[in-house]
Amino acid sequence: MSPTDASVWSSIPVPSFLVDSEDCVVEVNSAAEGFMNASQKVLEGKKIWQLLAVDAPIEEAFQRARENNTTLFVNDLDVGTRNRSPLQCGVQVAPLQGSVGTMLLMLSPRELAGRLTRNQSAKSAAQSAIGMAEMLAHEIKNPLAGITGAAQLLSMNLNPEDLELTELIVSESRRIVKLLEQVEQFGNLTEPAFKPVNVHDILDRARRSAILGFGAHMTIVEEYDPSLPPAWGDGDQLLQVVLNLLKNASEACGRDGGVIRIRTFYEHSFNLRRRDGQGGALPLQIEIIDNGPGLPPQIKDDIFDPFVSGKENGTGLGLALVSKIVADHNGWISVHSEPGETKFRLSLPREPRGRKIKE
Repeated sequence: MSPTDASVWSSIPVPSFLVDSEDCVVEVNSAAEGFMNASQKVLEGKKIWQLLAVDAPIEEAFQRARENNTTLFVNDLDVGTRNRSPLQCGVQVAPLQGSVGTMLLMLSPRELAGRLTRNQSAKSAAQSAIGMAEMLAHEIKNPLAGITGAAQLLSMNLNPEDLELTELIVSESRRIVKLLEQVEQFGNLTEPAFKPVNVHDILDRARRSAILGFGAHMTIVEEYDPSLPPAWGDGDQLLQVVLNLLKNASEACGRDGGVIRIRTFYEHSFNLRRRDGQGGALPLQIEIIDNGPGLPPQIKDDIFDPFVSGKENGTGLGLALVSKIVADHNGWISVHSEPGETKFRLSLPREPRGRKIKE
């Protein structure tokens, strides 16, 4: 392979495999190494259908494409490995020109495109909530204060039966004010103060807060990669993100308790490119996994939008704020949920290499 060919091969952004006439792996790109969590040396020579678990009889179609020297496109297949649960993928197959029997197989995980779309839409929705809060909060809170004051004055001359009604007016007015104050947090959130951050320090602080408070009934298990380099972000804001996710996991499991796993690992091939061309590598991964009942199916795709909540009396603002903070850090957040396991995954940038330290 020439230097140019090698550069093009390594630049393909989706997991790609060269497979010989015997269905053995000849070569993989870096994205495939990340997808398989294994190196080229380990994968080379292995049967492709022993490495990939596909929920459809694709092997016959793959062989027909080889025999007919044609391309093959299949959408929405669940593709997994021995090291990871299945992801919904598009599969593209094409014969390698100039090499009889050798096929190029590429996987396009829908999770990547879906997460990018969800993060962009969630950020836009959060920005809309900011504008709404700035425009309406003042106008709504002023008449609410008048309603509350009037109800309190009326209560001074009422009998006990009618007093219950004024107390309801006061309590509900105060609840609306608290809701507006939560919406205003979007506008009050300052830009991140970027600096090197030890993600395990943040996770430990959040874990200690959880077990002493809202998560006292939970079992929290740590699965840390101690070799992780520092992240690049605002420690206080990232702590707010983790606390919110831990609280959601605790509430999802209910009063009877459950297990929360906090997992960290490094994924060197994970990159983000937004529509505006900005972005970069996001190798630092944090997963918060609970064994609760899972997200309601009707809100699963909109969980990061403001005012979407699966909790009774929930405001639906916590995860929207989380999404905004992560987007401001140029990171990604995604969720995969099914009964018995809900997994929130944060993907963050590492401290820039060669960064000049200010005196």
